[in-house]
Amino acid sequence: MQTPWEYRYAHRVKQMSSSVIRELLKLTEQPDIISFGGGLPAPDVFPIQEYREACSYVLDHFGAQALQYSTTEGYHPLREMIARHTARYSVLVTPDNILITSGSQQALDFMGRVFINRGDYIVVESPTYLGALQAWNAYGAQFIPVRTDENGMIVDELEAALRIGPKFIYILPNFQNPSGVTLSLERRKKLIELADKYGVPIVEDDPYGQLRYEGEHIPSLVALDSQYRGYDGECYSGNVIYLSTFSKLLAPGLRLAWVIAPEQVIRKLVMTKQGADLHTASFNQYVAYEVGKGGFLDEHVKVIRAVYKERRDVMLEMMEEMFPPEVHWTRPQGGMFLWGILPEHMDSAEVLKVAIERKVAFVPGTAFHATGGGENTMRLNFSYSSPDTIREGITRLGITLKELIAKNGYH
Repeated sequence: MQTPWEYRYAHRVKQMSSSVIRELLKLTEQPDIISFGGGLPAPDVFPIQEYREACSYVLDHFGAQALQYSTTEGYHPLREMIARHTARYSVLVTPDNILITSGSQQALDFMGRVFINRGDYIVVESPTYLGALQAWNAYGAQFIPVRTDENGMIVDELEAALRIGPKFIYILPNFQNPSGVTLSLERRKKLIELADKYGVPIVEDDPYGQLRYEGEHIPSLVALDSQYRGYDGECYSGNVIYLSTFSKLLAPGLRLAWVIAPEQVIRKLVMTKQGADLHTASFNQYVAYEVGKGGFLDEHVKVIRAVYKERRDVMLEMMEEMFPPEVHWTRPQGGMFLWGILPEHMDSAEVLKVAIERKVAFVPGTAFHATGGGENTMRLNFSYSSPDTIREGITRLGITLKELIAKNGYH
């Protein structure tokens, strides 16, 4: 007898869809496929020895506490370390402004639980991070996309979106996923001003901010908002909620991220987390603190930058050599991704089918467009594969693109 499960699901389940990237990762688990699809850090930069030592230290000195239930807000020394690091960028926060989450994806889900009612509008970049769209679709959000160019969101086009009355603006200002572009300082300042003028909060998602390989550091939106509001010696209580993660600096398998927000927002997020999973894994937090303290993170991120810069450079050089002139792409100053733009009527999903036959994969760009479109775009990850693998993969992809463009007469 068949159970009618379809009639038992909550209404929100209808809004859910499987991640294109997660499904693609299953497809490309075959060892002979070169995948530029996943947003994976390079496993060869994971600080395995430091983790081994930290695990032993934590078990020897804090075993009973690290293996026990803990506070929802997170391990206090870890939050203090994040607060000290944040203060280096002229944002005064205390541990009370910080919540440790089980990865950034949980933080995005909590933004939906706390802020989004069905039918609420959210302003996003076009394209934007697929994981945010996936998280907020479940809460019935509607998206207002704002176009981007090589300098990030075109803020001159933002005001029309703000007049609609969105719940918040979601933006990845540094080396954006998927496009790799960075929001310019001039646009950041204008964004802060417009958000304040219309009373619309900003959710700043910054997983890649420390992965800059060239150019000058640009202050975060939360830092610029602090300056704009004239906070001097006061704890942050502004208009920006800031999200970041240890996934790109230490290891994604730990599922450790954090939210910085005004205390009243943190209190609501804490209640939300209590209903979700009580608290982030205690042991993981203790170990991350032991690995990260004492300046190790500052030194380790230099290693990551050197490795990823080489891989980015190799991918850009190979694309210049192997891709047909009809294809264009971004040239990110950091992060893990770049964005390919095919001729106007070319469908990257169709390209992917042929590419997989040639044992190379990427993510078609349409999944990153909140309201559709972008069929002629593609995301390529350069952080995971070795330089030699990148050379081979881009060669295969370049040959595929040349053949398809010549066969179909794209311009």
